[in-house]
Amino acid sequence: MEITELQMLQALPLDIKIAKSKLRIEEWFYHYGGKVYISFSGGKDSTVLLHLVRSLFPDVIGVYIDTGLEYPEIRSFVKTFDNIIWLKPKMNFKQVIEKYGYPIISKEQAQYIQQYRNAKSEKTKNTRMNGDAKGRFKISEKWKYLLTAPFKISEQCCNVMKKQPIKKHEKETGNQPIIGTMANESILRKSNYLKHGCNGFKMKRPTSTPLGFWTEQDILQYIKENNLEYASVYGDIIEEDNKLRTTKCDRTGCMFCGFGCHLDRQPNRFQRMKETHPKLYDYCMDKLGMREVLKYIGVKVE
Repeated sequence: MEITELQMLQALPLDIKIAKSKLRIEEWFYHYGGKVYISFSGGKDSTVLLHLVRSLFPDVIGVYIDTGLEYPEIRSFVKTFDNIIWLKPKMNFKQVIEKYGYPIISKEQAQYIQQYRNAKSEKTKNTRMNGDAKGRFKISEKWKYLLTAPFKISEQCCNVMKKQPIKKHEKETGNQPIIGTMANESILRKSNYLKHGCNGFKMKRPTSTPLGFWTEQDILQYIKENNLEYASVYGDIIEEDNKLRTTKCDRTGCMFCGFGCHLDRQPNRFQRMKETHPKLYDYCMDKLGMREVLKYIGVKVE
């Protein structure tokens, strides 16, 4: 699929997108004989996904991973739904950062820094410092100072707390995932969508992303048009400058995650947390040591 084709799909009216997404969901469901599940985080995207899938197949299970890092409002919201399986990781966030390191900058850069620090060969060190023959796969010049940071850095948090429990579930049940990610959320997601489309039957881990060509505006419009209940942490959905937006959180991932926080606009996610969830903020900053980490990379926390 060409990028221009994706852009054309993203520009379609919502009603046509809904029809196309439903076709992809049906295709996935019947291909696997109903052995599918909805990856349900309690966020607004997966809330739309759950509603869309269950409008076709009401008995499809949802799977929620209770990492302990979600907003309390998200956990409470998830509890309002039936037929949701709750999974728990083997380690909590404190154990993960103590063993592997903090999730900061990006998954890619955190991985490269961790690999350089723990390299058993000069070849690995050289690649992470200088890149391959084309200059790829290296630690960015901007972040090389983190090699001597007085704390561990790693990308392993997501793997341990989310991927491992969901892989275990898939292995035990044989169910195939339907996920609410969109192509415009990251370079990797766009790349996967352009390569596989909504239904990645030939992926190493087959995955359906029937909202792949949707946008944030589509999600908010769908919620309003269908009068869907959604987690209170988002606040209200209002229209401003001909665009819909939420009055509180715009995204709800793991509360203590540092990936991309250096790119946040003020007030950043941690400054907002201080106002909205002060006890969790104090725990994050002082008990988990995030204050020192964030200040080290120049992120304001007060």
